[in-house]
Amino acid sequence: MTTMLEVAKRAGVSKATVSRVLSGNGYVSQETKDRVFQAIEESGYRPNLLARNLATKRTQTLGLVVTNTLYHGVYFSELLFHAARMTEERGRQLILADGKHSADEEREAIQYLLDMRCDAIIIYPRFLSVDEMDEIIQKHEQPVMVLNRRLRKNSSHCVWSDHKASSQAAVSTLIEQGHRDIAFITGSLDSPTGIERLSGYKDALAAHRIPLRESLIVEGKWTPASGAAGVATLLARGESFTALVASNDDMAIGAIKQLHDRGIAAPRAVSVVGFDDIAMAPYVVPALSSVRVPVTEMVKETISRLIFMLDGGEFTFQQTFAGELILRDSVIPGPHRRS
Repeated sequence: MTTMLEVAKRAGVSKATVSRVLSGNGYVSQETKDRVFQAIEESGYRPNLLARNLATKRTQTLGLVVTNTLYHGVYFSELLFHAARMTEERGRQLILADGKHSADEEREAIQYLLDMRCDAIIIYPRFLSVDEMDEIIQKHEQPVMVLNRRLRKNSSHCVWSDHKASSQAAVSTLIEQGHRDIAFITGSLDSPTGIERLSGYKDALAAHRIPLRESLIVEGKWTPASGAAGVATLLARGESFTALVASNDDMAIGAIKQLHDRGIAAPRAVSVVGFDDIAMAPYVVPALSSVRVPVTEMVKETISRLIFMLDGGEFTFQQTFAGELILRDSVIPGPHRRS
């Protein structure tokens, strides 16, 4: 196995210079860097990462904790893709830990990443409370950022989207378009996002003085099948509605399919809105109206903050990202539209 000393001799520099080139610490001329990298390539040298990490006290890794209930959705794929790409762009590797099915398992996943000596950690929580996450941030030296949840004490350590406000705005748009009988398929109600989107629906009805009908609300599980089942439940209850909001696009697509199978045209009979604006949304029939959540921007901000913290910086402000309703073919004016 080639050693660093052999690389140094081949490049005509000192071992310390090779070390500086590999670590990126200290000035080395571009001409010298080129000679060192050429010597590395010719010799097949691979740095001893463990030794480097012990010397620098850095592993050049970021940890990400995500519950596995997100794994099946397009939203998670986009989240993971951008997190991995942006981490790599900053010269680091992403390590994923499974938060599984409970707060205890999310805590175990966080501890695993701490034990792996990740330089910093991103938590995308489902079960941990805000108070617990604030405590984790204060307890550990490694920088910790929380994605998609609003913290109380460590507000600069979270990047989140206001799902309640986005849901309220989307439902208000349907009301302004003349819809009054609006059904709602929730996400899993052990999910903070699911709870917030349902709350936004209720607030929109209240703001427009439309009585809440609990019979127009059914619980979904984020999957297309649960969206289809939600429509079947609404129809079995004998409910009539001219618009339907599903808490994610997967459920909205399942709902449209079930409406079609029952001979109910969307949007002619029922307008449909989803959340997340997945890549497929413009290409289903009818093209799906959806609330776009800026996942890419949220991940970019989260990783940028972590890198800044690792370099000794501090933040004093909280960052939130607004959702935006993208109207497409699946929404038309309702029967109460004012001309």
